Amino acid sequence: MKKPTSASGRTSPSSLSPAKPADSGFAYTRDFFESRVDAALAQAKKLGATDAGAEVSEGCGLSVSVRNGELENVERNRDKSLGVTVYVGHRRGNASTSDFSDAAIEQTVRAAYDIARFTAEDPFASLPDAEDIVSVADRNRNLDLFYPWAITSEEAARLALECEAAALGVSKRITNSEGAAVSAQQSHFFSAHTRGFRGGYASSRHSLSVSPIAGKGRDMQRDAWYSSMRSADELASPQAVGRYAAERALSRLKARKIATVECPVLFESPLAAGLLGAFVQAVSGGALYRKSTFLLDSLGKQVLPKHIDIQEDPFVLRGKGSSPFDDEGVRVQARKVVEAGRVQGYFLSSYSARKLGMKTTGNSGGSHNLTFTSRLTKAGDDLDAMLQKLGTGLFVTELMGQGVNYVTGDYSRGASGFWVEKGRIAYPVHEITIAGNMKGMLKGIEAVGADTYNYGAKTVGSVLINRMKVAGS
Repeated sequence: MKKPTSASGRTSPSSLSPAKPADSGFAYTRDFFESRVDAALAQAKKLGATDAGAEVSEGCGLSVSVRNGELENVERNRDKSLGVTVYVGHRRGNASTSDFSDAAIEQTVRAAYDIARFTAEDPFASLPDAEDIVSVADRNRNLDLFYPWAITSEEAARLALECEAAALGVSKRITNSEGAAVSAQQSHFFSAHTRGFRGGYASSRHSLSVSPIAGKGRDMQRDAWYSSMRSADELASPQAVGRYAAERALSRLKARKIATVECPVLFESPLAAGLLGAFVQAVSGGALYRKSTFLLDSLGKQVLPKHIDIQEDPFVLRGKGSSPFDDEGVRVQARKVVEAGRVQGYFLSSYSARKLGMKTTGNSGGSHNLTFTSRLTKAGDDLDAMLQKLGTGLFVTELMGQGVNYVTGDYSRGASGFWVEKGRIAYPVHEITIAGNMKGMLKGIEAVGADTYNYGAKTVGSVLINRMKVAGS
C-alpha cells in the first residue's frame, strides 16, 4: 500500500475550484482588526494598566460529511473573538468578547483590569522582554500560509462522495462506511501589546478524509485515511485517499490475538509522531517548572541515541507549524532541539522561561515544524526496509487511549497492527497492549525510516524501538 500524497494523487484542478487570491471570505479587514486592538490597549492605559496586550481574530469555513452515498451534514462556521490581557504590576487579568463594538471593548478591558487588581501577585507575570520581541522586518515575513478555498457545499459533497465511492469500490469485502468528509477552514488575526509588538496574518487548512469498514460479523475492521494541506491544490485526490483507506481496512481482516511477549516494535510513521509529541511535552516549560516530567533537568544530557537529531524550523513555506513569531510576539528561530541524542533546548514561553531562570525559546503556543531524523537512515529505508530491520516483532498501525504518564514516563496503550516474522508481515493482530517507559523507549530507538510523514507540525518516519512488552491473550 502506498500512501497517497500530493505527488502521487493530486486532486485535479477541475475538482478543486481554487479561489482567487482576493477572495478572502472574511467579514473583517486587517485595518478594522488593528482599530479594535488599538482601542483595547488605549482603554487599558486609560484605566491605569502597567501593560496590556490584545488579540482579535476571525475564523470561517465549511465542513461537509457523507455516509453510504448520502449527504449527512453540512456545517458553515464563523467565529470571532477579542481577547485582552491586562497587567497591574505583576498582577494579570484576562477577559474576552465576541462583540467588537466600542462599548463591549471598554467593558471587556475593564473586566480584565478588575481581575488583575484583585488577583494574586505573580513575580513572573509580565509581557515578554523588549529584547525578545520580533523585529518589524521579521514579523511581516511571508510564509505562504493562506490559500482560501472557494468551494460550495455541493462541490464539497461531491468530493466526499467520490472519496467514499472509491473506498467502497476497492473490494466487495468493504461492506460499510463511517463516512467521508471535506473541510475548508481559514482564519486571520491581529495582535499587539504595549512592549511594541504589532502583527498578524491569515492562514488556511483544508482536509479530505474517509473511514471504510471491511468484513462482516465478528470479523469487521475499520480504518481511515486523510489528506490535510494549507492549499486545496495540494490535497491528494479523493480516489487516492479512498483506495488507500480501503486497502488499510482490508489488510486488517482476520486479525488475531497473540501471546504476551517482549519484542522489538516498529511504529508506523503517523504514530511515531506521537513519540515525538511525548518528548516535546516532557521538555516543555509548564512540565519543567512544575517538575512533572520524566525528562526533568535534561538540558545537555543524552536522552536519545547518538544517531538521533530533532530540528525545529518555523519558516517552512506552507508549513503547518510555520509562523513568523510566537503567540507573544516573540521572535522564533530555526534550531537544533536535539543533536546527536543530546538535548540542546527546551520549549519555553516567556513565563515558563522566567520560572526556570532561562530565556524564552519563542514557543508560546507550541512547537514549529519539528523534524525527527536519524543519521543512520538511508534513502532506501522505506517501510519494507524497516520491516526487514524489525525482523521478528510487532508493527503497530493503530493506538488507542492516552496511556502516557508524563511524570514517570510509564507508557501503556491499546494497539493493533501486524505480526512480522523474518522481515515479512505474517498476519494482522488486534486487542493487544504495548507497554514500556518513555525514557527507555527513547533511548531504545534503533532506526528511523525514510518513509517520512507530516502529522501536524511534526515530520517523522517509522520508528523502530528495540524492545517493548506486548500483552496479548
